[in-house]
Amino acid sequence: MDTGTHIVMGVAISGIALADPVIATDTTTLYAAVGGIVIGSLIPDVDTVLKLRNNAVYIRHHRGITHSMPAVVLWPILLTLFLTLILPGANVFHVWAWTFLAVFLHVFVDIFNAYGTQALRPFSQKWVAIGVINTFDPIIFILHVFAIALWSLNFNPLITFISLYIIIFFYYLLRFAVKGAVKHAVANRLPDATEIIISPTIRFFQWRIVASSKKHHYVGRAYGRAITIYDRFNREPIPDFPEVQVALEDPNVKSFTDFSPIYRWEITKIGEICEVRLIDLRYRSNDYYPFVAVAHIDEDLNVLNSYTGWIFSEEKLNKKLKFISH
Repeated sequence: MDTGTHIVMGVAISGIALADPVIATDTTTLYAAVGGIVIGSLIPDVDTVLKLRNNAVYIRHHRGITHSMPAVVLWPILLTLFLTLILPGANVFHVWAWTFLAVFLHVFVDIFNAYGTQALRPFSQKWVAIGVINTFDPIIFILHVFAIALWSLNFNPLITFISLYIIIFFYYLLRFAVKGAVKHAVANRLPDATEIIISPTIRFFQWRIVASSKKHHYVGRAYGRAITIYDRFNREPIPDFPEVQVALEDPNVKSFTDFSPIYRWEITKIGEICEVRLIDLRYRSNDYYPFVAVAHIDEDLNVLNSYTGWIFSEEKLNKKLKFISH
């Protein structure tokens, strides 16, 4: 989920924590627990700082180790140690328990996005991405804000936030049902499809569609159960050229191929340079596919420059590549 949603979730968990008699009667424990809940609701996303290094590192590691099983155990322990050191006298167990809940819920809700997490590490490197909730879901966010507003008007926080999460539970079930109906409609429309990826958008009734058959890739959208196919690409194996082999070993390109399940390729000769471009088909926007990996290989099989990330025009991509090459 996005940062804003994680923040309002932290506020909601803080309201529920007031039902804990130790927290409700001990001011020091209250402050420490609320600090643990708020920070714990955000800390798994600390790996966002990797973007300052480069996109390849960010794409490869974001929502990776910081969202893993060991991290879910370690974050609450570290936060509890820190908070009880600066707030001596706080009840260690209760601070840890509520901090653990905040961290766990952060990682848990993230697996329902299309991006997903490596929540099963170290047992599996697989990305767990159920893809029923958009990274920012306005309904979930607005429901949280409404519940927080009721709390500010002196409504009982336990009843208010428990009611909120019961509603959200049924909302998730509804999203699963809608996604299932969309996938069934795509299978009927494209009976030769061997793989179908349905991804949520910010709009409740709209879903991104990418499907593959033995011969083609299809890209489209669903509006309810109405399926629109925008593009169809021939599905061909990437050529085994030396330039391609070099490009596929480049860190930027490797990050892309590790992350993207369905993409197409383009190989273009630009003077003495060979451009190898991989294009993720899941993020079509205004007739453009913004998530790409590009590598320029010279005649001596050297990588002159490379880039992976979200680019919404060829002009910006060229500027990025020229900047990297210098």
